[in-house]
Amino acid sequence: MIFPPRPSYHDAQEIRVLRLARSGRVGSPVIDLSLVRDERRLLDFRRRSREVLDTNKRALARLFQSGLIYSRAGSRLARDLLLAHQHLLKVGDLLARLDEIEEADPREAERVYGEVRGLLARTAELSARSEAILARR
Repeated sequence: MIFPPRPSYHDAQEIRVLRLARSGRVGSPVIDLSLVRDERRLLDFRRRSREVLDTNKRALARLFQSGLIYSRAGSRLARDLLLAHQHLLKVGDLLARLDEIEEADPREAERVYGEVRGLLARTAELSARSEAILARR
């Protein structure tokens, strides 16, 4: 008696997939990966915004506690931190608008994401500069 050759693992997987496709299961979940990707990007921007906001709050507190705010360099640093805070407020507004924009116009959403990315980069730069100045003092 001669047996037919056993299918390899990949052949067996392909046969299972073909059987499932032929059976036509109703209600199989379909996940749109672009929506998941957009949601993850939005959550990442919100997390980064919170982290930078916390960093700026700590820097301002250290600036006041050290008394450095009453010097010329300290007041300039405080002004930079307040500018960074304004950027973060704008980022928060843009992120809130993104929920509505993404569904309506994907190109507009990409433009807003670019603007958010730029504001966060500028804010991170201002925060890093303040950390460097406060570390020296």
